[in-house]
Formats: sequence, structure tokens, C-alpha cells
Amino acid sequence: MAFPQIRTHGMPRCVTCMRINGISPQKKLINSAESCVDEALLGLVRASGGLSLLKGHRVVLRSDLENLKGKVALLSGGGSGHEPAHAGYIGAGMLSAAVAGGVFASPPPGSILAAILSLHNAGASGVLLIVKNYTGDRLNFGLAAEQARNQGVAVDMVIVAEDCAFDQPSKAGRRGLCGTVFIHKLAGALAEEGCSLDQIVSKVTEILKRIGTLGVSLSPCSVPGCLPSFDLPPGDMEVGLGIHGEPGIKRSKVASADEVVKTMIDHMTNPSSQSHLPLKSGDSVVVCVNNLGALSCLEMAVVTRSAIICLESRGVVVARVMSGLFMTSLEMAGVSLTLMRADKETLRLIDAKTTAPAWPNLSNVCLSGRSYITEPQTTIKRPQDEKHSEGPLSPVMHKALEKICSSLLEKQEELNSLDRASGDGDCGNTHAQAARAIQEWLQGHVVPGCPGKLLSVVAGLVQEKMGGSSGALYSLFLTAAAGHVTEGRSNAAAWATAMNAGTEAMKKYGGAAPGDRTMLDALCPAVDELIKLATAPSGGHMAVLQSAVKKAASGAEATRDLKARAGRASYISPNLVSLPDPGAVAVATILKAILEVLEGRK
Repeated sequence: MAFPQIRTHGMPRCVTCMRINGISPQKKLINSAESCVDEALLGLVRASGGLSLLKGHRVVLRSDLENLKGKVALLSGGGSGHEPAHAGYIGAGMLSAAVAGGVFASPPPGSILAAILSLHNAGASGVLLIVKNYTGDRLNFGLAAEQARNQGVAVDMVIVAEDCAFDQPSKAGRRGLCGTVFIHKLAGALAEEGCSLDQIVSKVTEILKRIGTLGVSLSPCSVPGCLPSFDLPPGDMEVGLGIHGEPGIKRSKVASADEVVKTMIDHMTNPSSQSHLPLKSGDSVVVCVNNLGALSCLEMAVVTRSAIICLESRGVVVARVMSGLFMTSLEMAGVSLTLMRADKETLRLIDAKTTAPAWPNLSNVCLSGRSYITEPQTTIKRPQDEKHSEGPLSPVMHKALEKICSSLLEKQEELNSLDRASGDGDCGNTHAQAARAIQEWLQGHVVPGCPGKLLSVVAGLVQEKMGGSSGALYSLFLTAAAGHVTEGRSNAAAWATAMNAGTEAMKKYGGAAPGDRTMLDALCPAVDELIKLATAPSGGHMAVLQSAVKKAASGAEATRDLKARAGRASYISPNLVSLPDPGAVAVATILKAILEVLEGRK
């Protein structure tokens, strides 16, 4: 297969060469390089009730060929490695069939002819071949077309050549890229409406003049059994590359998504280039942000945002956007942008229904100019922002909070050290963040006389400032406990009920239980002891509290012998975890601080 104006350094190297040089090919999740194309086609067909394979050929057909009678059938195809193109676009309203070659290799004319005849024999009034502008594809599809005509088949061919990379294209012309998918959709909609072969050819030929594509990549790709198609140093990207693993027209440094997208659109619309796409303010476009194979969904969403903003900044109306995997280059970490100037008729055809599995479920609402931000109907009030009045319990609760904070700050490095053995080493830091947030709040607020309101305030601070799973667990505990202690109900029995309610909430939503090597291993024994406050005489409350703190300390220490069944430590070998759980140690520290305040010690 020939590529116009392409640098040829670093094209795929064969298995024999690799064996001689002792180099291993890229890893692929396949059974063998020889069988991967056939097995991929079979996987696609087996997963879709609307597709079938033509026996003896790498040809995928609609399984309802009888519905083609009297209509124009559409056939496309090319080398494999571009999935979901082209077989993913087979269905009512798009392609009738697709023929696949080997990876990045044009399909043989015999299989193309077999596909044409299958569509003709199904009663199609004509067959339109949609072909990307590559020498091998043009030759093989052209040969099959001529052979079909000799057998009385009405057949025509449209060549897609919308690449905007080259300022001065060679005789081979511009390459066919992801804009081919637009032609599949538009021609398919016209065929479904009953347009004749000549009408479809005329309309899509005119639309082709309004389509442009440009690709960039942060990595090469590798044909199964071969080394990467080119070498790309770290920090570099290829600009203006095709879909067959070839390098681009130039190489530049990787920049931000906004900068890269602006560079792409500037290049695509540069009037000094013979292959530019004319685009002016007021034009309406359909945008395809095409993942070349290995960009993450997060990156794709960022690039999509950049494309929309860049186009709108030029006064271009973004009518539709499709973002995802449409015409890939194996596992290449890159993206191509395809822009199609669209009038109302073009948008109508784009919006027409299709059963093709790879075509996205697009919105039929113009994207530019619409309101896309929803204002909240209610404002969430943070308990820590509300004004409170003091009460009899305010002084002791203030002292307890101060003692808890100072104790956690003193324990910061110890908790980090314990966490490094089983987690990411930040347990002390997260508790310190919560402690500092509470200290800062205490400096500018009075402690409410209602214990439940104070627990809600602390829950809000912890949720906002502590973060992570610890922040959520503490906030759950405090929120669930808050409703059980009020100014009029703050005796020992109420506190026991509140502590139990908080613990049950942690178990319910956190999924852990005593014995799982978590903070619950210190908290639960203490709460079990505190429940005795409900029945203990007033003179025995302090003894119960002291016993509860001892149970918490013992429970925390015992976690060194437990196997982690929850939290990050559960993913680590038990042989590597021999220190107490830092969350349990933190809980024991908090309870000890409260006891010291209640005992009158500083």
C-alpha cells in the first residue's frame, strides 16, 4: 500500500528481523498474529445479531439482506486494525457490507467481488463502493468493480480523500481518513430513503468537498508480530499522520490539549494549503473527535472540550459532536479531528436513524448556543457556617476538641509511619488536616450548646478538609450520631446511643466489620463498653469511660495480628503487615483525649 509524501523511517519490522536482532514484538492480547483478523471478525459477528460472515471470505454482511431489495447497497472496507471501521458501521441506514484485509493491508479483489455479488443477488438496485484514497484500495476495489460490471451489476465508486496534512499533495492525492465514516452515514441515510445510485454519488461527492481531517499522535502503533511502526522520543508528537502506522508530516513537542487542538485547526483551515478546509465565521460544522486507539476517555473528553471552544472562538457553530473510537490505528495514542461543514440537509442525514453498532447515539440539538449549566435549586448549608449559641456543655466540649486536635497533631508522624507499611503513608497527614480545620474553626466560632449541632459542625469540617475514605467514615459516624444528642437529651445514655448509631453507620456504608483490621477494631470494643452507660449508676460513668478507652487501645494493638479484609491494606500480603492499623490507633488516640479532658487532666 502506497502513502503519499510520507517519511519512511521506522516502518514495522518483520518477525525474522526481530529474531536476528533479539528484539521482542509488542505485547498483544491475541491468540496469534496470523489468526487475529479472522478471530476479531468472528467476535464482532457473534456479538451482534444484525451481522453475519460470508463463508470463505473476510466479508461481514447485514444479516437481513432481504431488506436491501430495490435499494442501493453500500460496501466499504480496507485493511484491518482500524476497528470499529469498517464492519462496525454495518446496519440499516449505513453500510450493507464491509470487506477486511489483513492488518493495514488492502483486501483482495476476489473478496470484494464476492461481497458485491452477495449484495446484488439480494436484490439491491445498485452497489456503491466507498473507498479510502490508498493505492491498494483503489486498485483492488476498482478491479472488483470492473469485474462486477462485466457481470451486469450496477456499481459505482466514491473515493474519500479528505486529509488536510499536506500543503501540496503529491500525485497520489490526499489520504482517506476518519471522514470516511461521515460518508458511510450520509450515503447510508440516502440509500435507506430510496435514492438512486447516481443521486447518492452526486450528493456525497459534493459533501466530500466540505470535509477535512488531521491527526496527531503521542506514540506509534505496532502491527501484531512487529515492532512499533516508528520511533518517537519522549516529549515529542507526530503531526499529520495517517492511520497505517506511518509517521506524520512533521514532529513537534507535546503541548497542552488546548494548544494542540488550536494547532490542528489552524493547519486544517490555513488558506495557503492546497488541502485546507475552507471555514469561516457563521459556518455550521459536525465535529468528529476520533481516538486513534489508546487515549483514555478522560483525555478524549478534554480534547473534545478544546475542539468545541476553539471552533466557537472563531465564530463557527458546532452543530453536532461525536467523540470516541471511530477509525483507529491499532493502539496508537493519538487523536484525529474531522470537521464537516453542514447545512440543514446534511444534519438531517446525520440525525437519521441507523442500526449500525458503532455509530454513536448523537443528540440532534445544536450544541453551540445551548445552555449547558444547571443552577442548583437549593443551596446546601454547611453546619460550620451557621451561627450558634453557647450552652452549659460548651466549655467542656471546646476543651475536648482542642485536646483531640493537639493529640492527633502529635501523632501525625507516628500514624504516617504505620500507614506506610500498609497504605500510602498519609494517615497522619489526613488526620492532621482535620485537626487544623477544627482548630481554625474554633478560633472564629463559639461551640454550640447542643452536642448534636457540634457533631454536625465537625462532620462538615472533616468531610470537606480531611478527604479520602477516612474523611467519609468520620463524617458518617458524626452525622449519624448527631441526631441522638441534643441540649435536652445529652445524658450518658444518649451519648451511648449516639456512639452506637455512628458505629453502625460506618459498618453499613463502609462494608467493614470488627476483625477486618480497620478503625472499627478500636471503635467497636469501646462502643460496646460505652453502651453500659445506659444502665450504670451516675457514680460509675467514669469507670465505664476508662474501660472503654482501654478496650480501644487493646483493640488497636491487636490489629497487628489481624489479616486485613477491608481498606487498602487488604491488597497487601499479610506477611508485609505486622504493625497496628493506623486508623485504629487514631481512634484510640481520640477517645483517650476525650477521657483526659473529662478526668480534668490536660
